[in-house]
Amino acid sequence: MLKTIEAVIDQNGTLRFLEPIQLPKFRRVLVTILNDEPTDEMTNLALKSEPALAKDWERPEEDAAWGHLIQLPSV
Repeated sequence: MLKTIEAVIDQNGTLRFLEPIQLPKFRRVLVTILNDEPTDEMTNLALKSEPALAKDWERPEEDAAWGHLIQLPSV
């Protein structure tokens, strides 16, 4: 199933979703960067939703589920 989710991305590449996302497991994504700038309302919505999403992202279960993707720099 394909699903389109609106987000904003800042000049540093930080992606902020405009709605919460729940997926059953790891998924690939394609990001299309549009030419138009987001409205203030879109940016504010993304910033306001971040704390709610962070509660879910910062659980030990999430760390365990995604831990295999962490690449430690070699010395």
